Amino acid sequence: MERYPHGGDILTARLEYGGEVLDFSANLNPLGMPEAVRRAAEKAAADCIHYPDPFCRELRRAIACHDGIPSPDWVLCGNGAADLIFRLVLALGAGRALVTAPTFSEYETALRWRGCEVVYHTLTPENGFDLTEEILGQVDRELDVLFLCTPNNPTGRLIPQTLLLELLKRCRETETRLVLDECFLPLSDGAGPGLAPWLEAYAGQLILLRALTKSYAVPGLRLGYALTGDHALAGAVAAAGPPWSVSVPAQAAGTVAMELCPHWPAQARAFLQAERPRLAAELRALGLTVTEGQANYLLFRAAGTAGLKERLLARGILIRSCANYRGLGPDYYRVCVRSGEENRRLLAALKEVL
Repeated sequence: MERYPHGGDILTARLEYGGEVLDFSANLNPLGMPEAVRRAAEKAAADCIHYPDPFCRELRRAIACHDGIPSPDWVLCGNGAADLIFRLVLALGAGRALVTAPTFSEYETALRWRGCEVVYHTLTPENGFDLTEEILGQVDRELDVLFLCTPNNPTGRLIPQTLLLELLKRCRETETRLVLDECFLPLSDGAGPGLAPWLEAYAGQLILLRALTKSYAVPGLRLGYALTGDHALAGAVAAAGPPWSVSVPAQAAGTVAMELCPHWPAQARAFLQAERPRLAAELRALGLTVTEGQANYLLFRAAGTAGLKERLLARGILIRSCANYRGLGPDYYRVCVRSGEENRRLLAALKEVL
């Protein structure tokens, strides 16, 4: 059977288990999809007899207003953030790139596909997988692009804004691009505007990646966007892929999410601030080593335990094995934070198999 390297492959899990599966492998808003967003997508299906707006005009206006961006021209929409990662890499044409390890694998995949040399900055469990000022020493004039993720996937750790601003200054000095993935930021502790307020001042350095996938629980709609004040780069990214990449239902749902449901991620954060520490404490009580995540998911290590994903799937629960993350071993796993009842089902199954 074909194997998918990311979380959320619910169909394969159902085929292997032979029934319905409770998915802890996809890091989505625990409140689910807003009803208004669902209705907008359903209503828009009737308009699928027409091509979608290739410029996503209404959606880009809604995003610019929601994110406090001066102009819709700063917004690029795509078929999920992953689509924009590949477009960005193609448009940038970088020869040398820096990524952290561990982090989201599609940065490296896209860079290597483009023929770019990839170097690494290792995040260690001894340091809580936190990014520190040590990375500044790796940003030099030979580096074309730096990919970072805050909060990082799969560790759930935020990068301090003071460090990000230091990195931006360093990137300006070295003429390096900083691509900052903020897709999980709306569901994280202390979520604010991210680095959007610095887009204009660092137009030549800063590109932000964002998505509705996680914060509005719509992974099936595929809707991500990038923000940049570099108009030449924006045009190159838009041209570095096929047209009509955002469907009619995705555009409609995204517009409604921005305009009618702006507080949906904040509602989820209030829930997560109570439920995530509770789940982390219960995981530790089972003898697992848990990274103190600040997002809607938790990374843990079941030292010396192999095959935990498969044993849980035999009980109808899907978790994310992190064995394919650079810098992590086969006994690292990631779970999202779901409702209290669903989290208790996960913990009960873990008690049985550990």
